Amino acid sequence: MNSYTTVSFFDPDVWRGVMLIGVLLLSLLVANILKRKIPFLRRSLIPNSVLGGMLLLIASGISYAVSGKYLFNLSIFSSNGSGIRTLEIVTYHCLAIGFIAMTLRPMKKAAGGKRGIEILNSGVSTIGAYMLQGIIGILITVGAAFLIKGFAPGSGILLAFGFGQGTGQALNIGKNFDASLGTSSYASVGLAIAAIGFLTASIAGVIYLNYLRSKGRLAAKVEKNAESLSMHEVQNSDEPPMNESIDKLSVQVALVAVAYALAYGMMYLIGNVILGTGSSLTGTIYGFNFIFGVLAAILIKGVLNLFRKKNFIRHQYMNTFLLNRISGFAFDIMIVSGICAIQIHLIAEYWWVILLLSVFGGFLTFLYLKFVAKKLFPAYQNEQFLAFFGMLTGTASTGMILLREADPDLQSPVSENLVYQNFPAILLGLPLLIITGRITAKAGSLQTTLLMGGLVLLYFIVLNLFLFRSLIFKKKKKKGASSETAEK
Repeated sequence: MNSYTTVSFFDPDVWRGVMLIGVLLLSLLVANILKRKIPFLRRSLIPNSVLGGMLLLIASGISYAVSGKYLFNLSIFSSNGSGIRTLEIVTYHCLAIGFIAMTLRPMKKAAGGKRGIEILNSGVSTIGAYMLQGIIGILITVGAAFLIKGFAPGSGILLAFGFGQGTGQALNIGKNFDASLGTSSYASVGLAIAAIGFLTASIAGVIYLNYLRSKGRLAAKVEKNAESLSMHEVQNSDEPPMNESIDKLSVQVALVAVAYALAYGMMYLIGNVILGTGSSLTGTIYGFNFIFGVLAAILIKGVLNLFRKKNFIRHQYMNTFLLNRISGFAFDIMIVSGICAIQIHLIAEYWWVILLLSVFGGFLTFLYLKFVAKKLFPAYQNEQFLAFFGMLTGTASTGMILLREADPDLQSPVSENLVYQNFPAILLGLPLLIITGRITAKAGSLQTTLLMGGLVLLYFIVLNLFLFRSLIFKKKKKKGASSETAEK
């Protein structure tokens, strides 16, 4: 008996996904128009994706107030009220796709010597800021757990992912808390923290940028017309020609898709086969899909480079320009869908906790990064600080937006620092991922939270001892030299 069901193209199910993606993209266009027409928005440097997400979040809140359903849970977008779940899935996948595309880019070899040290310091500073945010967050939520019955004492670690990583990782870690506790609110808490982080980067970052400019510490802003791209910026000489039988963009999309499929294979092997679906760590494994995506991309890039050395293939098939476009598109969709996936009624009880996390997290992150930039990057401390602050309250793209305002021609080495620091940062960030996995696995345990919080504090101290090694040891040498002089 044939069980095949004929697809009717007039069936609403065929169009619901298209409508959902269409509205997400429409919000980007509307946000772009508003930013061009409204001076305040243009000066704020709020990314279009954040503004688009906020517009949809407002519309979603109005829809909930009127109909009792969020915008994307309406029948036009979802047949069973699962539109918010679809947004979360889109956010989850776009995070990994964006990282894979960034990792696949053919990169020049990082500079050695002094530049190598500065790049390493950038990576250590990034993880140091994550740890500081984790400490602040855990201290606040441990206190909140005594006031709110059933509140996860370790959920403050979401500050390190919401501010430090953005919507994708905030959603993933929030989902792990929800899975451990049998709740549905921590994903929205993480997304709310990430949204406030973007606003912190865009508004507080711009206020401080204008302050520096008024004091003459940055060059005055000069309006410039968009410059045409040269051919070598779009295509290198060792790449296949544009008139190949397969479109160059199709090749890049295929490489990203293959890498993500390989990443899923890795996660399935570890999470489902080795650990087993009953393990509390299985959800954590899938929550770090972007890490496995990066590993898969590195593996594929290594294989392709090996094939080129062996003359099995002649061309460089990875195109930096197109891969940047793929990652930019993925992150834009990730941010829009992540913000409008916030379910306001789920976080209403925790609004003051989210506010405390955001205020203290933003303020202390500001002070820490200001100190780091002043001590370790004195030649370009203001540019480095603005890029750091934008990245560690929003995303790397927010950091680049602030950097381009401070350094339009990218004459400082800060942009290189942001790119190459990812390599040491990924390795140095692994302990945070392991610690977070333990916190989410026992999300209701105060004892586990305090133990893991202690490890975060210890790691923060170790990182900063390494980060400020030259200053610490220089002082010791000076003390030793002055003692010898006194003895003579």
